[in-house]
Amino acid sequence: MIRLVATDLDGTLVDHNNFISIDNLNATKAIYEKNINLAICTGKTYSISKDICNKCNASYGIFGNGTQIINLETGEEIYSHSLTPSDFSLCYDIAKKHKLHIHFYTDNSVVSEELKYMDLRNFTISKKNQSNGITFNIVDNIKNFVDINKPKIFKLIISSDSTLINVQTELSQKLNLNFNLVQKRGKYKDFVINKEYDYIDITPANLGKATALSYLSNFLSVNTSEIMAIGDNKNDIDMLKLSGISVTLADSYDEVKQIASYTTKNSVAESGFAEAVQKFVL
Repeated sequence: MIRLVATDLDGTLVDHNNFISIDNLNATKAIYEKNINLAICTGKTYSISKDICNKCNASYGIFGNGTQIINLETGEEIYSHSLTPSDFSLCYDIAKKHKLHIHFYTDNSVVSEELKYMDLRNFTISKKNQSNGITFNIVDNIKNFVDINKPKIFKLIISSDSTLINVQTELSQKLNLNFNLVQKRGKYKDFVINKEYDYIDITPANLGKATALSYLSNFLSVNTSEIMAIGDNKNDIDMLKLSGISVTLADSYDEVKQIASYTTKNSVAESGFAEAVQKFVL
């Protein structure tokens, strides 16, 4: 019996244009009507994801790849963990040494020196959806901004048109943090801004969707065997491994398909999420 459905957002519940199909939306309503908790598990921050979470009647949210857990029905923060000023400073120095783009997320803002990659993607989506839950703060010098304002940084992103494999290695040798390299190229290209690039998603050590989902399952007294997790990207793999039923979509990364217990016949645009809910929950 499934008591908790944990789903990724981009590429899983919503398509690459941040659109949720009617079938997927109806599937989230069916979960709600069966009194089963739905947890949105995303690399995005709460402010960026708030509108879609409300639309889907989600009960809980795991944001920033596990840096924050929020009870969406009450707005209560159950858990949070952010990067330290030292973490930021070292990442900043390495990024600037390689002339790379850097931006970060607080609980309600995106801070950047220039909108170029994931920050531009989020700005484009936010503007299109007229979302007012997030502000985009463009500053002259991001390091000076941090030194003066001392914001709570949940996630830091380093981006480039070129490959960042060697930069990820350098970062991991110098810092004890989570580094998730994503290559948005080829069929995984960022179609929202029509651009190919690499980015490194940086969060505090020993965190991730699986760690946060385990915390949430304990909080709800739900056994991991009673969880169905759905995801499409590499940062979903540990969450899928943790869960009793693990599902990925037809157009997911091949690495994710290799570990999932079920791959849907339909893609995200074809309502693969709804297919999984119909098969395992309803």
